[in-house]
Amino acid sequence: MSTEVVKGQKADLTKGNPGIRNIIVEIGWKAPSSMDIDASAFLLGAQGKVNSDDDLIFYNNPSTPYIRYKDVPGAASGGLKQFEVGLDKIPAGIAKIAFTLTLYDGENRKQMFGQMSEAQCRILDQATGAEILRCNLGNHFSVETAVVVGELYRYGEEWKFSAIVAGFSGGLKALCGNYGIEVEDEPAPAAAPQPEKKAAPPERTPLQVPPPKVEQARPAIV
Repeated sequence: MSTEVVKGQKADLTKGNPGIRNIIVEIGWKAPSSMDIDASAFLLGAQGKVNSDDDLIFYNNPSTPYIRYKDVPGAASGGLKQFEVGLDKIPAGIAKIAFTLTLYDGENRKQMFGQMSEAQCRILDQATGAEILRCNLGNHFSVETAVVVGELYRYGEEWKFSAIVAGFSGGLKALCGNYGIEVEDEPAPAAAPQPEKKAAPPERTPLQVPPPKVEQARPAIV
């Protein structure tokens, strides 16, 4: 039977499901097609910070031996991302995993998570596909451009889930700073010599959220 949690609640995962070893953390939403939303997972130590830049799992750094990012195509009018997690393979130094959503260049595009709807997080048994836990994100957002959906965390020998459902301004850069990854903005590209020609957009850097459609500079890891 699935457990449903709301903002601020915590729930057991493994205590009531003693045989479970592999789970899928699935995050889905509906939003206008112009909104560029992606999901990321931060692998955190006991102090709530990453140990290195490689502890950010997303489309450009998609896997470790115990977690793998997946983009699920075909979601109507929205997006669907999954993280496959091997609970028994997570190193002892990882105390929690924070699952997040980010909106690329939301401030400049005048977009925000208040425009997103029907957002939810589900945890599934990877072996059977059965739903273990569900968290509906509800209408908790307005002008935010990043969201901490929830945290998978150790509790003794067990694993639990905390429904954080908290918004940030500043997109991915703000989340990286919160979790101990330092980023800086790249310099803007030089103006084209002839005003009728557009400068080519800068290449994506490892910490940016897709797509490479705009001309603003993106942050790069120091």
